[in-house]
Amino acid sequence: MSKSINRRKFLRGTAIAGAGALAAPAVAASEGVTLKMQAAWGGGIFLENAQSYVDRVNAMSGGGMKIELLPVNSVVKTSQMQDAVHRGVLDAAHYVPAYWYSKSKAASLFGTGPCFGWSSQEVLGWVYYGGGQELFDELMASLGLNVVSFFNSPMPAQPLGWFKEQITDASQMNGLKYRTVGLAADVLLEMGMSVVQLPGGEIQPAMKSGLIDAAEFNNPTSDRDFGMQDVSKHYHLASFHQSQEFFEVTFNKKKYDALADEQKAILKYASEAENSNFYWHNTKRYADDLVTLAEEQGVNVYRTPDSVMAEQLKAWDVVVDRISAEDEFFAKVIDSQKAYAKTVMNYLNLNQPDYKLAYNHHFG
Repeated sequence: MSKSINRRKFLRGTAIAGAGALAAPAVAASEGVTLKMQAAWGGGIFLENAQSYVDRVNAMSGGGMKIELLPVNSVVKTSQMQDAVHRGVLDAAHYVPAYWYSKSKAASLFGTGPCFGWSSQEVLGWVYYGGGQELFDELMASLGLNVVSFFNSPMPAQPLGWFKEQITDASQMNGLKYRTVGLAADVLLEMGMSVVQLPGGEIQPAMKSGLIDAAEFNNPTSDRDFGMQDVSKHYHLASFHQSQEFFEVTFNKKKYDALADEQKAILKYASEAENSNFYWHNTKRYADDLVTLAEEQGVNVYRTPDSVMAEQLKAWDVVVDRISAEDEFFAKVIDSQKAYAKTVMNYLNLNQPDYKLAYNHHFG
């Protein structure tokens, strides 16, 4: 495969030997640069998150650089966003790798891969300090994609979702038509479900019409905004189908290379800063909306049984082994993730107290 792009060298400026090394000269920070970024979100909390990143970049740039955020489908459809950035039709995009993983199933490992006992926080740690960014850049080079990407906003585990009845055993899921995306589709197919991949705005109408029997999107706030409580009263939290995910902000590489070093740094560090902001902002909203769903809108909220999640882990093993045997790069990423998770989670599992014990002590 092609040699991976070393993003850190870009930020130190060592990747630029001079103006002749670039397709276009670097733009002085004092010059006004406007980047048009399309989001995969038409509204709701994820569009707020995208706007938060954009606002952070715009505030840090002091007028030398501005991102203009465009909502979903403004220029191209979500499925076409990466290609549009690659071609320069869009300067940038805000979405998740699972939305373009049809190009390479390894893409789903950068966010929606198997759980090795870690959360989204640790997967982002792997991206930044465990070789994940270098592997992602290698994947981009192998696919011939003219993009540079950063990752941010570690999401909580996604709920198993909305069903017509309470799920107490994995056998109840067999044959159900279910909406999800990314590698989770392969995992739930392995568990006997019939999987339909739909964009977020089509989930509720599809369940209402009977096109699907059950569905997940991401979190209580988005689910409530979609009106899932109007088509189901059985909501299951906790799952290993997508137990970690985060946003990808991607830029056209030619446009990115033409920026001044300090502007490149702003794009990177604004992304990192969004990690904390996302957690603080979204966690409270999710918690509040879960209370509203349960106490005001008649939703029965359950924790997905451990027996169901154990079956998910078994299905993940089958899927990962099968794809690894077919795709050498996929296997390489899995090995890297396992090595990071084994070391980091050993420390965290030994060190972290049982917070549920303290919660129950105070709140019962």
